Amino acid sequence: MSLKTLFPEIKPFQTELFAVDGQHRIYVEQSGNPEGAPVIFVHGGPGCGCGDWARRFLDPDFYRIICIDQRGCGRSEPFLELNNNTIQDLAEDMEKVRCHLGIEKWLVHGGSWGTTLSLYYAETYPASVCGLILRGVFLGRQEDIDWLYQGGTGQFFPEAYAKFTSLLTLEEQKNNIASYYRYLTSPDKAIRERYGKAFADFENSVITLYPKLLSDSITDEDIAMATMETHYFINSCFMSDNYILENAHKIKNIPTIIIHGRYDVDCRPIGAQLLFEQLNKAEIIYTISGHSGFEPEITHALIESQEKFKSLFYS
Repeated sequence: MSLKTLFPEIKPFQTELFAVDGQHRIYVEQSGNPEGAPVIFVHGGPGCGCGDWARRFLDPDFYRIICIDQRGCGRSEPFLELNNNTIQDLAEDMEKVRCHLGIEKWLVHGGSWGTTLSLYYAETYPASVCGLILRGVFLGRQEDIDWLYQGGTGQFFPEAYAKFTSLLTLEEQKNNIASYYRYLTSPDKAIRERYGKAFADFENSVITLYPKLLSDSITDEDIAMATMETHYFINSCFMSDNYILENAHKIKNIPTIIIHGRYDVDCRPIGAQLLFEQLNKAEIIYTISGHSGFEPEITHALIESQEKFKSLFYS
């Protein structure tokens, strides 16, 4: 069987900067079919932004595709603003956009950190969600954060972890996230860039099953991802430690497809399994992959999943 690939590139039919409060304006774009079934794409990171590739995971003839750059990243303004930037704020932004666009219910499609936010949003506003597509589940618990940044992932990628921690003293390595956050919020741009690039390189080194070629350039996305991730993770994602699983009963009857790489060491498969076991209308698909949504088997499963959800909008 040949694997399904991304849909062709398309352009948005509408973009806007939507004021969600007196400080933040978030970038919102719509593409695909203006009269189609509404779906919101929830990007990862935190801090990665959507990019032009996000809309290509969904059939543009069938879906009305809404992409949002979360507060402080991508094309949202102010860039890298950390004030009033919590998971509660991001979920409320999504709900404000849904109401602003006149959508009754939508399919929520999230990957990695996007699953954390999608699940928090769905548990907060279950009546707004008709279904969930979740790729690379991250539950946002302290053990998930520690696994990724405090040595667990380093057992599989020891060379990447050694490089990641080499910029820190032994004392600083007792809490890598907090230490990186101090450097990433330094007033010195050169320091922010050095540590932002090192942080992004570590993450990009561990998300694929096969080695990923890293760029030598330092991008705004590198800095945004590093800064936003450390901001969220030193604050425990602004949730109590097991919040998502403890509140999974609120979404247990929402149709859900979970896709997770069998060899995902960024977000361990056990998190996906624990979530699956809490839901009544869920399907879980394990692929021979790592974490990235661009790995061929995961991309295929995501394309298949959005096909399955089409039946919801016909019933």
